[in-house]
Amino acid sequence: MPAVERLQKILSSAGVCSRRAAEALLSAGRITVNGRTAGVGDKADPLCDTILVDGAPLVEHSEKTYLMLNKPRGYVTTLSDEKGRKTVAGLVASCGVRVWPVGRLDMDSQGLLLLTNDGEWTNRLIHPRHEVEKEYLVGVAGDVRTAIPVLSKPMTIDGILLRPAAVRQIGQNLISVTIHEGKNRQVRRMCAAAGLQVSQLTRIRIGQLLLGDLPPGQWRKLSEQELLLLTR
Repeated sequence: MPAVERLQKILSSAGVCSRRAAEALLSAGRITVNGRTAGVGDKADPLCDTILVDGAPLVEHSEKTYLMLNKPRGYVTTLSDEKGRKTVAGLVASCGVRVWPVGRLDMDSQGLLLLTNDGEWTNRLIHPRHEVEKEYLVGVAGDVRTAIPVLSKPMTIDGILLRPAAVRQIGQNLISVTIHEGKNRQVRRMCAAAGLQVSQLTRIRIGQLLLGDLPPGQWRKLSEQELLLLTR
């Protein structure tokens, strides 16, 4: 690691949180460097500067952890929730280390969710330039035959033009949707724009990694081979 780095990167590399979460900590004034409250974009030297998170010294976690969770419906993809809702952090608490979600699944969705304490790995998987595919099985109501051509064309969400999704019909009311981005509730919003109502949404694949037969609510560590599938 170079001597001076942005605090977001230092915090994620130390396994404190993801870069996005680090920005929230900085914005909330919860990080200090040499006794001074730090802000987003500030830099420091972790070998020379005293970096505190909520008043506690920054501790480097050398062992990286990579988990696969089959997230059930009804859980939010956060480490804590001010509304008291169930979080995915509670499902993986037995792993023995503090990990955070890589990307997100909304509360009403289920399926494959990755968690880690590796900030650089997180950034690689969620950064748009890496274009990691995500496949979903979507239970729908509506005219599937007319909706598929709409879903398969470029669509715009939040003013951003999305790459065309790969869409195929699996059953009468079941489709597979593969996307490259990860916008908030993207697949649900795409289906709504195509005239479909979503009854169930399950993520079954990230890159070449498949959810497989992992039961809902259960987690396991990724194998070395699976890590290679995600970093190719």
